[in-house]
Amino acid sequence: MHEVSLRTEAVRMEPDRRAPVLVGVIWALLVINTLGSQGSTTLVPIPRPVAQLVTMGAVLLAFALALVLNPRVKIRPSAYLLMLTLLLVVGVIASARLESGYGALFRCARLALFIGTLWLLTLWWDDAMAFVRNHIRVLCAVLLTVAAGLAVAPGMALPAETGGRLVGVLWPLPPPQIGQYAAVVAGLAVVLWLGRRTDGRSLLLVGGPAMVLLLLSHTRTATLALLAGLLVATVSLVMTHRRARLTMVYGATGAALVMVLFGGAVRSWLERGQSAENLATLTGREKVWDALLTAPRTMFEQLFGVGLTNKGFGGLPIDSSWLAAYQDQGVVGVALMAVFLVTMLVTAALRPPSVERACAIFLIVYCLLASYTEAALSDASAYLLNLTVAAALLSRGSSEPISDIPVKHSHQ
Repeated sequence: MHEVSLRTEAVRMEPDRRAPVLVGVIWALLVINTLGSQGSTTLVPIPRPVAQLVTMGAVLLAFALALVLNPRVKIRPSAYLLMLTLLLVVGVIASARLESGYGALFRCARLALFIGTLWLLTLWWDDAMAFVRNHIRVLCAVLLTVAAGLAVAPGMALPAETGGRLVGVLWPLPPPQIGQYAAVVAGLAVVLWLGRRTDGRSLLLVGGPAMVLLLLSHTRTATLALLAGLLVATVSLVMTHRRARLTMVYGATGAALVMVLFGGAVRSWLERGQSAENLATLTGREKVWDALLTAPRTMFEQLFGVGLTNKGFGGLPIDSSWLAAYQDQGVVGVALMAVFLVTMLVTAALRPPSVERACAIFLIVYCLLASYTEAALSDASAYLLNLTVAAALLSRGSSEPISDIPVKHSHQ
């Protein structure tokens, strides 16, 4: 009797690490903060200052709610968040010189609130699958606004000036951002289905519409990163999950049939009507990259960058996380970015097979490939939220069985 009472008391003293509803609210606010404030023409015109007020207000509110949820500021160690914090420090050092104007300090403040909120949420990383569910729900809500805009004003949602690529008309979302959200939702839904964490009906209801929006956004980077991420995540489950093994076989067969029967259509979709020169220069990106790399820099600028910018150079977008980091935080920033990505990959490789690890692998591979043509890993962005979910999934071992093969027990 005494032993039972001691066990009961221990259970009461153990803190509840299940993610409360407020964590989902905070996560939604962080996603709103990453939506951006300019892009397509909306049904109801949204002045840029108003959009900026909404996005910046979202991260302020998220940080305040995180403090309410975690008033004692209890955090758990995270190599990923430590590297992000050091990246912020480098950004502050470079921005303090005001080479990029006072806007750089504003961006540093935003990034500080963003990273601070993520640190405060680490207390609930034990319930990592709750972060996956919250991430899917919030991204689905964003995609729902895109689908609603497409239904209400298809002409505006598929404008000729973008080559008929899907844009947001309720909130100014450009095609690449829509493609990213759709690819992440579809990929996570498939991985959860492979690991028997969701059923086929849920996969069709969530992943199906996301794939349609991805195709309408005509985003090549997101599509290729989705396929690569799913391939590596599926391989990580092959030894322990029969459904993953069957998917590999049927998927390879289906991909071969698609290329044989619809190879021309696939090639046309990938080319997007662009010339060979455009494709060779990655839609003109290489010209901006060459100009950025050949621009004269002082030793300080080479090491620490010019401070947090709007991820543009010479009036054109940089469209590369690595070169954007080099511009903003210098060689030191690029090194920090490489360290946290490599650390996450190594950690994922060392974890035992599980659905949690597969989800993390998908997110890491997706972000790693997309970083080549998307400037998002050195500042507050949805990509950093993707990697935060991956870090939470890798923060502890999985409690599920490592195999779904039934085991017969003998009674002696």
